[in-house]
Amino acid sequence: MAEKDVEISFKKDTVSQLLSSFFKEDKTKLSGDATRLMVEMLKVFVQEAAVRSQKQAESEDCDQVDIEHFEKILPQLLLDF
Repeated sequence: MAEKDVEISFKKDTVSQLLSSFFKEDKTKLSGDATRLMVEMLKVFVQEAAVRSQKQAESEDCDQVDIEHFEKILPQLLLDF
């Protein structure tokens, strides 16, 4: 498998709007630090999902990662986070 170092990034504004959409009261605010923390958490989550999916594919002697590999690692990934 080809190794590529791709920088995972999420826009802070998008993450902030997404989180704010789940607030029950309009008065609830989200600090910049909380947004940055959530962006970092999303980065770690996506990187870990990619690595685990790749390892699952390799354990099945596959050359390509498919959605089935991701689906197999997802329950344990969610428990770990």
